[in-house]
Amino acid sequence: MTKSHRATLEAALIGFQAQVDRIRATMAEIRKELAGPAPEPSPSAAPPKRRMSAAARKRIAAAQKKRWAKIRMNRPR
Repeated sequence: MTKSHRATLEAALIGFQAQVDRIRATMAEIRKELAGPAPEPSPSAAPPKRRMSAAARKRIAAAQKKRWAKIRMNRPR
């Protein structure tokens, strides 16, 4: 093994060891967060319910009936 090849491998090993250390530190932080208590959801966090008018429901129902009628007309018997 040549000197330059050995130096390259040693530098790579040092770099990889630094990456391993960073990954382990990040994993420890994640484990610490997972072990902590879960935050309670606030009651105001849920968005308000959307209300649909009766007229809008009728329009949607009519459109759906029209789509189904079109499908039934094109169906072979």
